[in-house]
Amino acid sequence: MAKVKSLADLKKIKEELHAKMDLREKSNDPEAQVQIKVGMATCGIASGAKEVMEFLIEATAKRGISTIVTQTGCMGYCYAEPTIEVTIPGKEPVVFGDVDLKKADEVIEKYIKQGELVDGIIPVNYKTIDN
Repeated sequence: MAKVKSLADLKKIKEELHAKMDLREKSNDPEAQVQIKVGMATCGIASGAKEVMEFLIEATAKRGISTIVTQTGCMGYCYAEPTIEVTIPGKEPVVFGDVDLKKADEVIEKYIKQGELVDGIIPVNYKTIDN
């Protein structure tokens, strides 16, 4: 553990611990949170998914939106990278393609906050089979 040399160091440690506790608390009931999965396979990373993920984490936190932003592997939409899957509690997941920082901001403002669909949705091309 690093030595605390100033009040700023102490505040930084406090913020890091609060962030870890918040993440742990959210993980107890993830279905009650907005979940955002960012495709972080090689094609996604090469297309800017890392920057999109960082933006989503920071932007939702600044706006007070309770979210869980995670990375996932290949979603199979290499032609539309970076891709994100957004699941709002009680709704079906929606996948957005060609997500840059501007599109990510639009998804937050219009889809997550207001429930309005925005351009860039990748249609579902499969069905799951329930036993």
